[in-house]
Amino acid sequence: MEIEVSASILSCDFAYLGDAVQMAEKAGIDRFHIDVMDGHFVPNLTIGPVIVEAVRRHTKRPIKAHLMIENPWDYVDPFIKAGADI
Repeated sequence: MEIEVSASILSCDFAYLGDAVQMAEKAGIDRFHIDVMDGHFVPNLTIGPVIVEAVRRHTKRPIKAHLMIENPWDYVDPFIKAGADI
């Protein structure tokens, strides 16, 4: 069985998002994991498609968006258009 490493960007300093993405790639990650929370389905509020676009500009690796939101099917297309490999 092959082990793959998925890096979350949730705790990165978004002022240095591009640098964080490049550092994760250099460390050998296989994909990025983005937790999307809307403050309703779960109590936290995080990021949307704009951040996915920003990550996509810095990597060709897969981006998995974890949609912890109400009505996730309403948001699948915007996240795919932003560059997520949902």
